[in-house]
Amino acid sequence: MRFTALFARALLILVTVIGLSLARAEMATAQESMQPILQGHAADLAKPSRQTIGPVIAELLATDHPGIADFLRKWEAREVYQRPTDGLFFYAEETTDALRLIDIDSGETVAEVGSRDVDQIRPNAGVRREVAAALAPYELNAPDPARRLAALTAIARSSDASQIAPLAQSIETEPDADLRTRKERMLALLTAQFGETKAARLDAISALSGDISIEARSVLNQLAARRDGVAQTLPKDINIARVLELGTDITEAAAYDRLVAENLAPPPQTAKDLRDVLAQHIVGGTVGGVPLHLLNTTEVRARAYEALEAAGTVPPRAAPDEVANAVAAHVFYQEYLQPDPDITQAAEAALDTTRIALGLYQTADLVLDGLSLASIFFLAAIGLAITFGVMGVINMAHGEFIMMGAYTGYVVQLFIPDYTLSLLIALPLAFAVTFGAGVAMERLVIRHLYTRPLETLLATFGISIALQQLAKNIFGTQARPLTAPDWLGGAITLNDIVGISTIRVAIFVLALIFLALLLYILKRTRLGLEVRAVTQNPGMAASMGINPDRINMLTFGLGSGIAGIAGVAIGLYAQVTSEMGANYIVQSFMTVVVGGVGNVWGTLAGASLIGFLQKGIEWFNPSNTLAAQTYMVLFVILFIQFRPKGIVALKGRAAGD
Repeated sequence: MRFTALFARALLILVTVIGLSLARAEMATAQESMQPILQGHAADLAKPSRQTIGPVIAELLATDHPGIADFLRKWEAREVYQRPTDGLFFYAEETTDALRLIDIDSGETVAEVGSRDVDQIRPNAGVRREVAAALAPYELNAPDPARRLAALTAIARSSDASQIAPLAQSIETEPDADLRTRKERMLALLTAQFGETKAARLDAISALSGDISIEARSVLNQLAARRDGVAQTLPKDINIARVLELGTDITEAAAYDRLVAENLAPPPQTAKDLRDVLAQHIVGGTVGGVPLHLLNTTEVRARAYEALEAAGTVPPRAAPDEVANAVAAHVFYQEYLQPDPDITQAAEAALDTTRIALGLYQTADLVLDGLSLASIFFLAAIGLAITFGVMGVINMAHGEFIMMGAYTGYVVQLFIPDYTLSLLIALPLAFAVTFGAGVAMERLVIRHLYTRPLETLLATFGISIALQQLAKNIFGTQARPLTAPDWLGGAITLNDIVGISTIRVAIFVLALIFLALLLYILKRTRLGLEVRAVTQNPGMAASMGINPDRINMLTFGLGSGIAGIAGVAIGLYAQVTSEMGANYIVQSFMTVVVGGVGNVWGTLAGASLIGFLQKGIEWFNPSNTLAAQTYMVLFVILFIQFRPKGIVALKGRAAGD
């Protein structure tokens, strides 16, 4: 008996354990199956819209099913299909000539069908943004950094208080330093808007003080946003930003329009409106009991309208004195949308600091732009300054030497596809080509016209036209590409305000190199000594055994060669066309005239002055660079009236010529 009782008890325990195991298995199977959950929202998932998909996503995520997030991710990526015959959802993989349907629960292949046998679900951009925002908390800890970055982007597009906790938790385990910094910054933005306590929000707002990023400024502007208000007495239960003074902050007409918009006053009536209304209420030759022949003044017409108004025939009108009285009886103000005054005060203080930082960074960016433009003008004008100072020749074809250098770089890239190697070859080759062209031009034309400056100007102008036409005949009228190497692509960016392209930095460095090289040649070499001697006093230099004719030839060739190198540098960011030199000849002459003829430091000073001044003028009207150039020409005209020899004038006997 005892053995039988023990056996029965053991059998009962075994049955109970088996039953519990089966129940747990059934519960696990039911929990692991997503299809029934999805079928409850089949219509919304199959044809989603931005207006209705939000609650559906929230309900799906509320089920806490481990596969829902992955399903929504694939659904957002348009990798989910629905079978019309039974309405079931599947993942799919494309094969050579079919679609392989994959069960969303087990991940096993179900069947291979044609693309017409199933319907691909295609959420639009608005729906996909909703999904990305809803999945962001789940993606913040994804193993792929790209997915974590996408989650931060989704949070930035659609922020709410529920994202603070998962974002804060993800920061602790974030291995990527850059992503960790971005998460901390995003957490500050969210806390400033949706923090649970005032202290947390104030700390977050203080942390955003001086942050010039668009996101930070947007959050601070939202916290300090205002709206217009009007009332008979100033409300006590709202956060007042300021009270508007009539006549200073708001006109009487604008104030009354606001009263009309708030239904606090009838709309104003003009003389024409009054006449038209009276004309519509003529009865038996009178209007409001006033004969028509008496309605010839504004006062009588107003009395007739008041009679109609008393009879209830027309709506009340606002007379001029009534407008003034209505405005005077009300208070006009601006109130913060944010009800907490401490929050708005902190936001305003942070915005003030940000505006100061923004102004400083804008100034720094303007200085960088000015330096960049000055370096371009320096490269384009330094050759002209040397030839003009030594020879007194106004070379109108100087811009075409810039064009020849750019086309030389283009031709080199046709034969050498490596952009870095081609650039290294193009720079000295452009110098050689334009040096030779300059020497040939000086020997064949310029040297015969030294004593006739007007003929020299006309001759070089004709040569410039001939060179432009020759370039058109050889290369055509289309712009030709002069491609910069990859290491010169992109930009050096400090923040959202300050940035400069890498090519501009390279041109600035090239200008510094040429400045140092020219100073060395002019100060430390025999050629430089002879050039300075001929520049200051050609007659005395000739009497000392220096051949001015040879110096003129070499100087003209050197100036032309420098223009060729400038053409390669400019062609890396500007269009290479036959007319590109004409865009720089005017600035080159202005640089030489303002800086001082025949002086490297003068050219540098002139290029800096014109570059910074032009960028400063463009800052006031960025969309009109032509106006800036026009003002620059006017400035040069005025400048040479007071300092005709330029910023750095020549020294010696030739300075008085």
